[in-house]
Amino acid sequence: MAAAGIKIICYNFMPVVDWCRTDLEWELPNGARAMRFDQDRFAAFELHILKRPAATAEYSPEQQARAKKLFDKMSQADIDYLVMVIASALPGSTTEPMTIPQFRDRLEQYRDITPKILRQHLAEFLGRVTPVAEQLGVSLTLHPDDPPRPLFGLPRVASTADDYQALFDAVPSKANGICFCTGSLGVRAENNLPEMAERFGPRIAFAHLRATKREADGLSFYESDHLDGDVDMVAVLKALLKENARRSPDKQIVFRPDHGHRMLDDLAATKRTNPGYTAIGRLRGLAELRGAIRAIEHQ
Repeated sequence: MAAAGIKIICYNFMPVVDWCRTDLEWELPNGARAMRFDQDRFAAFELHILKRPAATAEYSPEQQARAKKLFDKMSQADIDYLVMVIASALPGSTTEPMTIPQFRDRLEQYRDITPKILRQHLAEFLGRVTPVAEQLGVSLTLHPDDPPRPLFGLPRVASTADDYQALFDAVPSKANGICFCTGSLGVRAENNLPEMAERFGPRIAFAHLRATKREADGLSFYESDHLDGDVDMVAVLKALLKENARRSPDKQIVFRPDHGHRMLDDLAATKRTNPGYTAIGRLRGLAELRGAIRAIEHQ
């Protein structure tokens, strides 16, 4: 990667599934479409489609009842859609989607992997890779878990400030950094994003700027407009711009408008788009973020 001139490398450490949603085309009041994670739909998938044996113990009777009611109303097309969205591992992915039996087999491979063991594996990997990255001037930026909590009984090790601090304590190399994804981290209510941006500023090389809105149950969420939702984007930008002011021009944090709504011409049935990566929705987010940045700089 360094030989190709790429000095910021973004990666994640989420086993089996990448970022997970239950809806790729959830309609907003203005007619645009957003990605959404519905906890009841997810429970219906786990309990009645995937049928993960240990899942029952992880849901309350009320949650199980809601999931069963939802599943009973699903057509085969609804079930097929949910399998496609979740078992494809990553919307827009180039990897082959998994069948339900394949999904179960992959989960079984991680049956004995605890958060402690997964964190150890990550530290061992970085212990081997970061010395080379340092020599080449490369920053390795770990993307947060999305959503930032365990799914399918799998461990998650990049969900909170404590997770990242543990990783930096284990591997203090300056090449060991963060992809600061505000949308992913913002799903977890206890994550104070402006505080994290201040605390880990020197470790941030890449910023994925988007916002999410948590729903009433505290577990469901959808991707909101870039300056709305539960992310205090202006405060985050202030912290990141403050960090950039300390850096030389060649070491600036790279900002990107991450994910966008499907809207306007991108809603056309003949238009092929990857969920979250529509041009118009992301350009709108870019415009909003640039406006906020200019206003902060003017102050």
